[in-house]
Amino acid sequence: MPKTSSDPRTSCTRTTLHGPTMGTRWSASVDAGLDLVSLRQDLATALQQVDQQMSPWKPDSDLMRLNRATVDTWVDLPAELLTVLACAMDIHRLSAGAFDPGVGALVDAWGFGAVRDAPDAAAIHAARQPAPCPTHEALKLDQAAGRAQKKAPLQLDLCGIAKGYAVDRMAAVLQQHGVGHALAALDGELRAVGSQASGEPWAVALERPEAGRRAVHGVIELQDLAVATSGDYRRYLQVGDARLAHTMDARRAAPVNNTVASVTVLASSCMLADAWATALLVAGPGDGLALAQRMGLDVLFLLRRAEGLVEMGLGRFGGLAVQSSLGCATA
Repeated sequence: MPKTSSDPRTSCTRTTLHGPTMGTRWSASVDAGLDLVSLRQDLATALQQVDQQMSPWKPDSDLMRLNRATVDTWVDLPAELLTVLACAMDIHRLSAGAFDPGVGALVDAWGFGAVRDAPDAAAIHAARQPAPCPTHEALKLDQAAGRAQKKAPLQLDLCGIAKGYAVDRMAAVLQQHGVGHALAALDGELRAVGSQASGEPWAVALERPEAGRRAVHGVIELQDLAVATSGDYRRYLQVGDARLAHTMDARRAAPVNNTVASVTVLASSCMLADAWATALLVAGPGDGLALAQRMGLDVLFLLRRAEGLVEMGLGRFGGLAVQSSLGCATA
């Protein structure tokens, strides 16, 4: 059910819509008076479409049709999926493989996919066999004709970018309904449509990267901007004394393993913020910082050091973009 509250600084009513999707929940905080039933339905429909096209958990999704296709076979795909694939290939190339949508077999082998819920040594060994070419060369896209073709065996996984794209779709639906003040959210991905009706930016909590509990590290202000955070603390497998993060480092053919606790990226679209946050988490503190500088990204790294969490910020995070609730050191 929608939740509403009156903001005393405006004559507008704030409405919060929410619902399930992609194994989690979405929400949209809206400062507007409008047809809530129609808006909620259109938001849910847009998210359902993204899930049906891009889920690696649905055997009949468009992504899984492409994964099952044989090499050199053209596969007709919806425009939305082709848009996400094109962006994923670009960031794979620009990040020198730190972001890699071709990790589907590794995700399954390590127990994070739909096939198994624990690592399998034989599957890991098979997934680690050298690929004949990089992912961006193994997939040919023909967006004008609405199709794609694998040039080499390839199992795609878009979990590092699809939720960000879903948030962008939410923002588009809100704007189509004439909403000028809203905040769309899905997990750690958010996008602000304008400001709050009061004129103030939307205040978004940055989660402190601690497993097993939810706490606020600081606050980010958003206006016509998207933010995404990737980390090693929310989804992982415990195998003996080892904690395996769900994000795959294709270069090592294993879960990411470095001192980065989380990476937060600001961007014009949530799809870009989501993918770059994943890429920088995998790249690590040294290469990741250099990559972010080279790409001109607005990024905040939270690193685990002996003295506690340490912040490293670039761009808008290089100043006072985060109102920290904890006195962490700044690199």
